[in-house]
Amino acid sequence: MCRLFAMTSETPVSPMIALEAMDVMREGHDGSGVGLFLRDLAGPFEEMKDAPILSGIFSEAGLRRLDDFMMEIGFMTKYKMSIKVPKTPPPGVPKRDIYLIRAYEYPEDWDGYSQEALQSELLKIRLQLRAMGEEKGDMIVFSFWPDVIMLKEIGDPLKVGRYLKLDRKELHARVIMAQGRQNTNYAINLYACHPFFIQGYASMTNGECTAFTPIREFLLSRNFPGYSGYQSDSEVFTHILHYTRTRLGLDASAYKHIITPLQDVDIAAHPNAELLKNLKHSCRRLIIDGPNCVIGCLPDQSLFMVQDRKKLRPGVVGGRPGRYAFSSEICGLDFAVPDRDKSKDFQPMHLDTVIVGPDRQEVSVCNQMQPLPLLH
Repeated sequence: MCRLFAMTSETPVSPMIALEAMDVMREGHDGSGVGLFLRDLAGPFEEMKDAPILSGIFSEAGLRRLDDFMMEIGFMTKYKMSIKVPKTPPPGVPKRDIYLIRAYEYPEDWDGYSQEALQSELLKIRLQLRAMGEEKGDMIVFSFWPDVIMLKEIGDPLKVGRYLKLDRKELHARVIMAQGRQNTNYAINLYACHPFFIQGYASMTNGECTAFTPIREFLLSRNFPGYSGYQSDSEVFTHILHYTRTRLGLDASAYKHIITPLQDVDIAAHPNAELLKNLKHSCRRLIIDGPNCVIGCLPDQSLFMVQDRKKLRPGVVGGRPGRYAFSSEICGLDFAVPDRDKSKDFQPMHLDTVIVGPDRQEVSVCNQMQPLPLLH
C-alpha cells in the first residue's frame, strides 16, 4: 500500500508539511517515490492566476527543444522559477538537469478564445510536449495549466523535498496533494506516479483497480484526447471524475454513483431512481473493482475523499475552519492539524463522499442514499 495526504488551507502552506505528514506515515509506504499537486498558489504566482504554468523535468537538450516549440506557437515566458540542486542527489534519486516551473503569456491570437477553447488548446499542447519527450527521453511534462504546479520524483519523499528545497515561499499553496510511492504494477515511470491531473481535475489513489482494462477501453472510446497515457491503472479515477463532471454534467456527489453504484434494490428506493438506473447501465464499464481510497480535487478547489464498496483502504478527514486535511492515517492528520477537535474527525464508509469546499469552513458528507443535487 501507499499513503496519501492532502490539505486545504486559507493560509498558504509549504508542501513540506505534506511530505512531513507522509514521513509520519512511513510504515505505510516504501519511500520509493513522491508526487505533489499544488493549487491556489501563493508567492509570485498569486498575481498570475490565469497564466498557464508548465511543470516538468528537462534535460538541457529538452529545454532547448521546449523553448523552440513554445516560441514557435507564440508563448512567451512570464515568470520562471529555478530549482537548483546539488550536484550529487540523495541515494535513490536520479540526477536530473532541470526541474522546470514556468508561467507563460498566452499567444496574442488567443485573445478571443472561449474558456472551453483555451482548455482544449492547453491540453493539446501538454500532450504534444509529452509525446516529444517520450520520443527522445529529454522531457517529462506533468502539467500545463493555470494556478497548478506538479512535481514528481523517484526516491524518499522527505529526502526529495529537502533536495529540491520545496520549503521555498514560491511554492506555498492553499491546496496540496501528496502521495508517497512509485507505481509498483509496471516499470518505474514518473507518469505512473500519483497524483494525476486533467483539465482542472486531480486525484490520487491508495489501492488498485482490477477493472482497469474495461474502464480504459470505455474512456478511450470517448475519443477525447486527454483520455490517454495510462501508465498506472489509478489514472482512470481522474479521468472518470473529469468525465462525470464535464460529459455527464454531474457533481462530485455523483462520482460514487459512477464508480461504485448502489445495488439494484437500493436504486429502486432512491429519490433519483430512474437516473441512477440509467447511469448504472450506461456507465457500467466505469465501475471499479479492488480496494481503493480516492482523494480528489475539483476546479473550484474543493477536496473530497471516497472509498471502495468494501472500504479496504484507510482514510480520515479532519481539521478546523480554515484548515482541513485528508490523510491515510490519523497520525498524519495529528501532525498537520494538531489543534483540531478530534471528536469531529470523520472516516468515510462505503456510501460516503466527504467534501471540504473552497470556503474551507466545514466538512460536508454526502451519502449515496441521499437525493442528488443535479446541475442541469
